[in-house]
Amino acid sequence: MKQKRYGVNVGSSSLLIIFVVVCLVSFAALSIVSADSDYKLTKRMADRATNYYNACNSAYRALADIDRTLLSIYETSSSEEEFYAQTGYTKSFAYPVSDIQTLRVVIDIHYPANDGDSRYSITEWKLITTGTLEYDQSLPVLQ
Repeated sequence: MKQKRYGVNVGSSSLLIIFVVVCLVSFAALSIVSADSDYKLTKRMADRATNYYNACNSAYRALADIDRTLLSIYETSSSEEEFYAQTGYTKSFAYPVSDIQTLRVVIDIHYPANDGDSRYSITEWKLITTGTLEYDQSLPVLQ
């Protein structure tokens, strides 16, 4: 009588190795695509932050200029009415951040009671959307 042998065929182990290699290659490809999209998103966010802080710096420079001008007007004006006649009660200005966003700053001007008092207060420091957002609804499918 012949004994039956049960064992693993060489073909099934080869198929298992091929399957594992295909899985590793597909995970590597997914990792590369994910890393590339993360890099692009990070670059866009860094550019956006840089543009925002450049707009903030411009606004702070404008506030410094306004403060110097208000001090000069305060020192030369003889009364509160004359001060407000030259300065007005509010000022607003805007600096672009991107194609569709703008930093808007609004200040209220105050007549200082003493030399060291503040001559203005910031009532609005806000990013506003000036354009329309266009969302990309397409799917990048190979044809």
